[in-house]
Amino acid sequence: YELLPADQRGAVDPYMTVLCYFNALKELGGALRIVEDEVRSGLVNYGSQRRREFPRDQPFHDRQLHPIMELTSRRSTDEVAEAKKRLEIPFGADGAVVDVALATNMISVGLDITRLGLMVVQGQPKTAAEYIQATSRVGRDHLRPGLVITVLNLMKPRDRTHFEHFTQFHQTFYRAVEATSVTPWAARALDRSLAALVVTLARHLEPRMSAESGAAEIARRQSVVTMLTDTLIQRAPANAVAGGHLALQNDITDLINAWEVLAETFQADAFTYSEGHAKRLLSSPLDPRNQSLSQDHRRFEAARSMRDVEPNVVLKLRDPYGQSIRD
Repeated sequence: YELLPADQRGAVDPYMTVLCYFNALKELGGALRIVEDEVRSGLVNYGSQRRREFPRDQPFHDRQLHPIMELTSRRSTDEVAEAKKRLEIPFGADGAVVDVALATNMISVGLDITRLGLMVVQGQPKTAAEYIQATSRVGRDHLRPGLVITVLNLMKPRDRTHFEHFTQFHQTFYRAVEATSVTPWAARALDRSLAALVVTLARHLEPRMSAESGAAEIARRQSVVTMLTDTLIQRAPANAVAGGHLALQNDITDLINAWEVLAETFQADAFTYSEGHAKRLLSSPLDPRNQSLSQDHRRFEAARSMRDVEPNVVLKLRDPYGQSIRD
């Protein structure tokens, strides 16, 4: 790495830190011992024990391994936050750079570090969704693709099955994602998703409403309103919706009326769907700007991530006597 020109080091940097994923703390503990002992001692004399094929008979370099990072539930929140900062440090820069990071499924969400590009997955994760989420932690820069190496255990039937169908599984693993536990048409599910569903159907049913600037067309497309209302009512079982089909129809009508009011309030040439515009229809659930919107406008919240649907909550722990618990 040190021999590379400065302008080429950025292309190599994502692969200088390896992120290792484990299904259990027991497996991680065994790997930690191996890395600390065998890998560390092997790298010390790596250059003197091996020669390159090209250029001919040139030695490799010896390597000093930096302290191993652990990202697990055994680490406190402050330690995890500090570990994420260390992972963002480019290799060769001043600071505590990371050679090896050992982690469990706690990295599946929330670890959005662009520079990471190399991952080793030890054993097939328990679910397809977990596998997709974990392996997507690397290669987040489209100019520097990620490399994921899966190490499967021959003695585990599940790992063997994935090995035998490796290519087919990776070509179609989204169809293997497990169903969520959300109850369809429940009251709270409708609160969170009905507005986004109504907007999505309208944009698909009417070509003139598909464009970014088509949000203002709702007032002139009553046939689309009728069509999407009928589609949703036919799809929803009457006994699954609180209040039946009549309640669902009223909710859809209220949303359409609110949409038309917004389209009339904003200028037609400036009213869009996108969140990036000032006069937008849709907004993210946790967007702080929502507080300044009208009650009707705040109904058009469309979640873009299953992780960002609830705000953070601060817990203040106290003992039975009302005193703060510091530790």
